[in-house]
Amino acid sequence: MKLSGLKIAMTRNVGRSILQLKKNSPHIFFVAGMAGSVTSTVLACRATLKLGETLDEIQHDIKQAKDLQPTSDVQTNYPAEQWHKDMGYVYGKAGLKLAKLYAPSVALGAASMACLTGSHVQLTRRNAAMMAAYAAIQKAYDDYRVRVRDELGQDKELDVYHATKTEAKLEGKKSTEVKVSDPNVWSAYARWFDEASREWKKDPELNRLFVQCQQNYANQLLQTRGHVFLNEVYDMLDIERSKAGQVVGWVIGSDGDNHIDFGVYETFSAAFVNGREKSILLDFNVDGVIYDKI
Repeated sequence: MKLSGLKIAMTRNVGRSILQLKKNSPHIFFVAGMAGSVTSTVLACRATLKLGETLDEIQHDIKQAKDLQPTSDVQTNYPAEQWHKDMGYVYGKAGLKLAKLYAPSVALGAASMACLTGSHVQLTRRNAAMMAAYAAIQKAYDDYRVRVRDELGQDKELDVYHATKTEAKLEGKKSTEVKVSDPNVWSAYARWFDEASREWKKDPELNRLFVQCQQNYANQLLQTRGHVFLNEVYDMLDIERSKAGQVVGWVIGSDGDNHIDFGVYETFSAAFVNGREKSILLDFNVDGVIYDKI
């Protein structure tokens, strides 16, 4: 039993090591390709330093062979047919010398290109698989929201999405119901526009106008170009980019809204819109992954 357990442990360790190699194979191939390219260049330079000596030897062999060329007016035991064969051998030998001189550099260069190509292919396949998985998750999430919207209605679904609840607010002797949203519940794409941005001002009205202008500009860009990435919108607002922002955004003609909404006029943004707050939580209505939709 102990021996069997040891075998299982060793097999698991080998399996994990192989998995780690597969995981890091693009990086390994890239480093190997770069190192091989540098080494190949060094070898080619060293071979070039020896090229002069090799060419001298080749020219010497060719000159000796040409000196033996038979003439038509002299009788010789060295027929012209044999001389042509020997000349072919001399030229073949010369080509072989040059090939041997540069063979290590060429072989290593080819192997380096293969490593770099392999790294690129693997990363491309992984990126395609990740985008496909991301798109599938986004579609499943959107379908889920549609089912909830059909069941509860659009307004109620938005209340659930933004964690909005109705509370009683007393104004004098009169009690009114107002919607209050939990600012700690937002989508993965939501970001604060606050003093961390260089575009943020101490004047609430200037901030509101700036955000509205950037939303209008983003929509004009969408209508003109046909697509906008989320990171581009972050750049407009001087908000730090995200990994998701590189692949998600908006596309004209897709199943999305065909317009960009920063969520300025959501329930939780009322204080910002009315000038009582200088900062705002922006929640963007992205269409999801757009690489496959462009």
